[in-house]
Amino acid sequence: MLTFALFPIVLFFIGAVLVTGLPVAMSIQNYYKNRGRHSAICPENGEHVDIEMDHKFAFWTALRGKEHTRLASCTRWPEKGDCGQECQAQLDPSPENVERLMQGWYKGRVCGICARNITPSHWRRSRLGLLDEHHKLVELRDLDLAGLQAALTHMRPLCWTCHQEERIRQVSVPRVLKGDRHGLSPAVVED
Repeated sequence: MLTFALFPIVLFFIGAVLVTGLPVAMSIQNYYKNRGRHSAICPENGEHVDIEMDHKFAFWTALRGKEHTRLASCTRWPEKGDCGQECQAQLDPSPENVERLMQGWYKGRVCGICARNITPSHWRRSRLGLLDEHHKLVELRDLDLAGLQAALTHMRPLCWTCHQEERIRQVSVPRVLKGDRHGLSPAVVED
């Protein structure tokens, strides 16, 4: 009879440990992941910098169920202390950090094909389209997020319209679509 009375109490304590223990374990993991100095490439000038993540801030935000990180120090500070901290995407490719990197990269850019200004609505609309140095379409979902910043140095952005046209153009047989969109010589069509 006593075991039936203790069973709900034991279940309650096991549930309490799981409910409070999992967020604390995730926060501790986030704390240790963000400790220490890390090497990164500054997106502003392309030089190597040593950065240190604010691991205490990462612990407390992870405890609240959010994925926010910020820098505690950088070798370019204090003269560049007001930077956008886009380099965080190299260490922690969370959605927040990738969006911060893409906002900084797209600012002031024009489409690689039609030369129209690119607005945030173009790259927030759906898949991001980029042209590599060989004029091949690359979508953001196909890139490795850890090497995203290095890959963006050789890419040109596309507006939504050119992105859709380029998807069709690169899948189609050359006989269907003729023409040159990149200033290259026209494709030779065999008869």
